Amino acid sequence: MKNFLVKKVPLLLLFFTICNLQSQNISKNKKALLTSIEKHQNALIEISDTIWTLAETAFEETESSKILSDYAEKQGFTVERGVAEMPTAFVATYGSGKPVISVLGEFDALPGISQKAEPTKNPLKEGAAGHGCGHNLFGAGSLGAAIAIKELIEQGKIKGTIKFFGTPSEEKFFGKIWMVNAGLWDDVDVNISWHPGPDTRADVQSSLALIDFKVEFFGQAAHASADPWNGRSASDALELYTAGVNYYREHVKPTVRMHYHIQDGGQVVNVVPDYSRLWMRVRDTKRSGMMPVYERVVEMAQGAAILANVEYKVSLISGIYEVLVNRTGGKIMQKNLEMLGPINYTDEEISFGKKIQEATGKPQIGMDSEIRALKETKEHPGGGSTDVGDVSWNVANINLSVTTAPKDTPWHSWAVVACGGMSIGHKGMIYSSKAMSMTMLDLFENPELVTKVKAEYKERKGDEVYKAIIPEGPPPIPTKK
Repeated sequence: MKNFLVKKVPLLLLFFTICNLQSQNISKNKKALLTSIEKHQNALIEISDTIWTLAETAFEETESSKILSDYAEKQGFTVERGVAEMPTAFVATYGSGKPVISVLGEFDALPGISQKAEPTKNPLKEGAAGHGCGHNLFGAGSLGAAIAIKELIEQGKIKGTIKFFGTPSEEKFFGKIWMVNAGLWDDVDVNISWHPGPDTRADVQSSLALIDFKVEFFGQAAHASADPWNGRSASDALELYTAGVNYYREHVKPTVRMHYHIQDGGQVVNVVPDYSRLWMRVRDTKRSGMMPVYERVVEMAQGAAILANVEYKVSLISGIYEVLVNRTGGKIMQKNLEMLGPINYTDEEISFGKKIQEATGKPQIGMDSEIRALKETKEHPGGGSTDVGDVSWNVANINLSVTTAPKDTPWHSWAVVACGGMSIGHKGMIYSSKAMSMTMLDLFENPELVTKVKAEYKERKGDEVYKAIIPEGPPPIPTKK
C-alpha cells in the first residue's frame, strides 16, 4: 500500500494526549488502557489499511475476518471461528466470570465505490468495492479496545470476561441477526459498539427498523413483435408493482421509507420477458410501524401479478430491529469523551477534509470532532439502519460515533473510502479504541453501573418478545464460483 503524505497518526500528538490526560483526574487503569492502545496502534492501523485494501463484501470477508481473528488469537484470546453457521463470523474471548462485556467489530465493504486515499474521486480499482461505511476502522478499533481490557484482566487489575465479536455482512444480509439467534449474547451483561461518522458523540439515538424481501414475477416469453399476444410479461408486472409502491408513498407516515433495486427486468428488447425480480426494502423508526407497511406492500405483488396475468413469489431476505437506546450507558461514555477531549488535526488533514467537501459540493468547513453535550433522545430519528439493533434488544447496548470523515460527507460514498485509508480515519479509529475501553473499564470496576445499565435495558424493552426476522434455514452464504 502506498505511503500517503498524511497516512500515519502523528505519535507526538498522541504523546501530548496522554500528557493532557495525566493532568486530569484519570485513574492508573485508564492510563494503562491508553498506553496499551498506543502500543498497538501501528499494528491496528496496518490491520485497518489491509482490510481497507481488501474491501471484501458481505459474507465474503474471508481474509479480513482472518486478519482480525488471528491478531486476537496472537494477543491471547481464545477464538471460535465460523460461529452461527457463518464462516467469517467469530468470537474472541479472554477472562472468566462476571461481568461479561462485549464489543462489536464489523469488516465488510460496499460494492462499486473503490477509491484511493485521495480527496478527489479516483478508484483504486475501477468497479471494485470500497469501505464507504468505514468498517475497516470499525473492526480494528474495537479489537484495540478489547486488547487493552484483556491486558488489564491478564495483569489482575480487573476481573471478568471480555468478548470481541467479529460480525460479518452488516451492509447486506445483517449477520448479527443469525449470531443473536444462536444465543451468542446470552451470557453478556453489556455490549459496546461504535461507528465511524462525521462527528464524535455518545450515540443515544435509535435507528430505523428494516425488512428486506425479494419479489419475483413469472410470465410467458414470446416474440415482442411477431406474436406479443402469446406472451405474459413479467416486466409489466414489475412496472405495475413499482408504480403501486410509488403511489403508496403518499399514504404512509413520514417516518416510513420504501426503496427498491430492480435486479432483472428482462434481458433483450425483442422478447416479452418471462421473468423479473426486484429487491424491496421497507423501513420505519419502529418495528411496530414497519410491519403493517411491509404486509401491505407484499399484498401489492399479488395485485401486480393479477393485472399482468403472471405468477409471483415473495421471499423474505432478512429484517432488523431499531436500536434500543440506553441513556445510562450513554452518560458513562459521555464522561469519557469529555475526558479525552476532541481529536486534533494537522493542517494537511484539515486541507484534505476541505478538498473532500469541495469535491462533494459541501461547505468547506473541515473536520468536526467537538465534544458536545449529550443530546436528548428523539422518538422518531432519521438516518439509516443497523443490525446492532437486534443485539440491543437482547443485551444492554452502549453506542458511540467517532469522526472519521469531514462534516457533511456523503456516507456510503467514495469520499468516506478515501478518509478511511489515511490519517483522518486512523485517528478516529484509535480514538474509538480509547473511548470504548475507558467505558468498559468503568463497567468492570463499578458493578452498580452494570446494574443500572441493565435496569434501563429491561425497562425500555418491556414486554417485547424478540423474534429474529429471518427465513428458515442457514444464513444466505454465497456459493463459491
